[in-house]
Amino acid sequence: MSFINGTSLPPSSFILNGIPGLEEVHLWISFPLCTMYSIAITGNFGLMYLIYSEEALHRPMYIFLALLSFTDVLMCTSTLPNTLCILWFNLKEIDFKACLAQMFFVHTFTGMESGVLMLMALDRYVAICYPLRYTTILTNAVITKAGLLTFLRGVILVVPFTFLTRRLPYCRGNVIPHTYCDHMSVAKISCGNVRINAVYGLMVALLIGGFDILCITISYTMILRAVVSLSSADAQQKAFSTCTAHICAIVITYVPAFFTFFTHRFGGHTIPPHIHIIMANLYLLMPPTMNPIVYGVKTKQIRESVIRFLLKVEITKTVGNSPNESRYLATGNSLMGL
Repeated sequence: MSFINGTSLPPSSFILNGIPGLEEVHLWISFPLCTMYSIAITGNFGLMYLIYSEEALHRPMYIFLALLSFTDVLMCTSTLPNTLCILWFNLKEIDFKACLAQMFFVHTFTGMESGVLMLMALDRYVAICYPLRYTTILTNAVITKAGLLTFLRGVILVVPFTFLTRRLPYCRGNVIPHTYCDHMSVAKISCGNVRINAVYGLMVALLIGGFDILCITISYTMILRAVVSLSSADAQQKAFSTCTAHICAIVITYVPAFFTFFTHRFGGHTIPPHIHIIMANLYLLMPPTMNPIVYGVKTKQIRESVIRFLLKVEITKTVGNSPNESRYLATGNSLMGL
């Protein structure tokens, strides 16, 4: 470590130490993480392709869902490949600039995830409270602008993290007890004053997470009032069913996020480090893994689209290998009409 005029230069690299206290079982921990990552990549790419290829899913709700899937892929890919390299091959060293870049992407995509969930809540509000104006309010131009503004919000608020972290002196060493570069995990190994980092991190959490949760709460309060006022029990059940998958996605995203956020700032001495690190990884991995499953199970239109797609594939294979083309096509069309 170099010193100039009593201050230390930034280190050339950091050492990501994995999961403290569980080094002997790193290999075993990697298997469920790798399985979840594989499910996340396959499920989200499959969901995006399905929404793209099925014309029945070219509606605002599913466009937002495709945006959520795209964000999920980026969010888990920003950390999991590097984490698996640590757990499998003990490749712990990461360049200082690469660490800052990973920090930027992690916080930008988690902010984007929260923002997309907020947009999906607004989508459900418009769909239930203003059904006749749904497609005229949420046009493709409006959806594009909303997604772009959500992304820019995350970028603008997260960029200062890199500068605040870069300015810190690191005279205590360069070993980070984590599997990826997180803002406060990096700041805590500094020998400088990190109060500004902590305050700004809290402010960003309130501006992104706090604002999004407020919007989600208001949206669902208005939805609840609208649904309760419906005279038909069937209409009430149908309206609630369109929100079930989104509510599950909110719980899956925010519960581990809150746990990670508060333990970083208030529970550092009471919660074992390995529990915190595992939850920090699940915080980035659970939503991408579970969202395609939840929406596939809970959303009727997606289930039907998956069945139609599989039938088309099967019919295409069968027709290609059989001379009785008309018979198979007729059978397939009758099945898809069920």
